[in-house]
Amino acid sequence: MIFKLEHSINQRINLPETYGVELYIKREDRIHSFISGNKYRKLKYNLQQAQHLGFKTLLTFGGAYSNHIAAVAAAGQAFNFKTIGVVRGEELQNKISQNSTLSFAENEGMQFEFVTREAYRNKTSESFLNHLENQFGSFFVIPEGGTNDLAVKGCEEILNKTDKDFNFICTAVGTGGTISGLINASNQNQQILGFPALKGDFLKEDIIKFATQSNWKLITDYHFGGYAKINEDLIGFINRFKADSNVPLDPVYTGKMMFGIFNLIENGYFPKGSKILAIHTGGLQGISGMNTLLKKKNLPLIK
Repeated sequence: MIFKLEHSINQRINLPETYGVELYIKREDRIHSFISGNKYRKLKYNLQQAQHLGFKTLLTFGGAYSNHIAAVAAAGQAFNFKTIGVVRGEELQNKISQNSTLSFAENEGMQFEFVTREAYRNKTSESFLNHLENQFGSFFVIPEGGTNDLAVKGCEEILNKTDKDFNFICTAVGTGGTISGLINASNQNQQILGFPALKGDFLKEDIIKFATQSNWKLITDYHFGGYAKINEDLIGFINRFKADSNVPLDPVYTGKMMFGIFNLIENGYFPKGSKILAIHTGGLQGISGMNTLLKKKNLPLIK
C-alpha cells in the first residue's frame, strides 16, 4: 500500500515559554483522506497478507461510527477487495442514509451484516464466523479496530529516525495496537504514554500481548466517560486547538489525548526541557457523526 500523498510530518505546537517543554504533533492524518493515521498503518500488512493468500473479500467489525469500518471500506475500494462490515446494532439497518460513516462505507462498496449486541459479543466464535462464511463465501478476517500482529507491525513504522530525540511519545488508545507498535519501535529511554478512549485499566493485558518493552504507561483520566462521550469543555478545546494550530482533532481519540497532554503540561507533569511527540491517529471522519449527536443535544458543534 503506497500513497503518493503528503508525508507524515512533525508539526510544532506553540506553547508559552514558561512551560519549559516542546510539543510536536505527528500528522499521520495527512497520509490519506480516508485510510488515514493508524488505520493505514494497521491495514497495510493485513491487506498484503490477504492478497498473498488469494482472498478477494475482507470482513471486519465495528460500531455505528467506526473509523475502522470507514477505513476498511475505503481500502477495499482502493485495492480491489470486496468488503463486509459486521455492524453492532440491528436498529441501524434502515438508518444507513442517516449515518455519515455507514453511508460513506456503503458508497465505497461495503456490504453490511447488522447484528444484535448479544450476537456481536460472540462475533469471533467459530459458529458465528461459519454462519457468515456460508452467507458471504470465503473472506479474510480483520479484527474490530484492526489490532493483530500484522497491525502492530505496521504501527511500528510510525516512528522514524528523526523521532529519537523525543522524551515522551503520546497516543490515543482504542484497542491497543497503535501503542504496542510505538512501544516496540521506541528507544528504551523514551516513555510511551497512552490515553485510552474507554474507562478502565483492562487494556493493559491487551497491550502486554504485543509490546516487547516496558517503557509505557496508560493515562486514564481523560476518557470523558467513554467512546461517544463528550462535553462542552472538550468541544471548546478542540475548536480552539484548530483555530490556533490549524490541526483538526477528532472528538473520540485525538481530541481527548491532546486535552490530556495540555492538562498534564499545565500541571507540570513533564520535566523542564522535555520534548513531547503526540501522534495524530486520524479518525477525522467521526466529526460529522459526532456533530449529528451534538445537534440533538443542543451543544456547540466541532468546527
